[in-house]
Amino acid sequence: MIVITGANGVVGHQVMNQLLQEGTAVTAVTRGTGEARLPDGVTAVRGDLFHPEWIEAALQGVEALQISPRAVGPGLGELLRLAAKQGVRRAVLLSATTVEYPVGEARFAAQFQHAEEAVMSSGLDWTILRLADFAANALAWAPQIRAGDVVRGAYGRAATSPLHEADIAAVAVRALRGRLHGEAIHTLTGPQSLDQIEKVRLIGTAIGRTLSFQELPPEQIRQGMLAQGLPEDVPARLLGSLADYADRPGPTTSTVANLLGRPALTFADWAHDNARAFGG
Repeated sequence: MIVITGANGVVGHQVMNQLLQEGTAVTAVTRGTGEARLPDGVTAVRGDLFHPEWIEAALQGVEALQISPRAVGPGLGELLRLAAKQGVRRAVLLSATTVEYPVGEARFAAQFQHAEEAVMSSGLDWTILRLADFAANALAWAPQIRAGDVVRGAYGRAATSPLHEADIAAVAVRALRGRLHGEAIHTLTGPQSLDQIEKVRLIGTAIGRTLSFQELPPEQIRQGMLAQGLPEDVPARLLGSLADYADRPGPTTSTVANLLGRPALTFADWAHDNARAFGG
């Protein structure tokens, strides 16, 4: 049995699907009482992992635990203690490249650093996956692209090497099943550094349209995000990172290809896989 936190995210869904394809039993932890959109065959348990005492019984017989720091928050230490108590063998943490390659506000990288330290001192066999920019973050542009041919945003020249969630999941599944060496940190990125202008162009290619990126002042973008009801942390995290990536591109590694024994999926692959979300 594998337990997945952050199960409703794009990575969580990919991990669950790949585990199910292998015939592995999966339990997903979801917050709240709403209907969870989980793959068929997944067992759902509901509760707030910020206060994880309730999950102890669900950890019995569990082989490994995938941890999303944002889903667990301040409850991480107690969750790890309960996991060790119940005999869970492995923990796989989804961290961020910002721990190693700082950008944006230091407080956000510090949250991931704290989570890494907690996992490494847990007594469990651990694997830390430091993840680059998710290709799926481009889904934030979908409403603009469905409505027209221009994507408006800040820092068009900010460059990262975006990761396809299927590649993140493929590495995570290997770690969860004990197929990677334990007590290791892996920095995962996509295979190619792309700025936002090029990402928009590639989405256009995938859907058969000519798209362009229009640069707007960062403060205008921040105010627009706040007007949509997003919490202050969201534009602070995004715009702080983009500002630094505009001056210095994010890292590019070959770790995905090395671990999976095949080329990493490209952003063009991701855009093709998700063309319907953009009206393609």
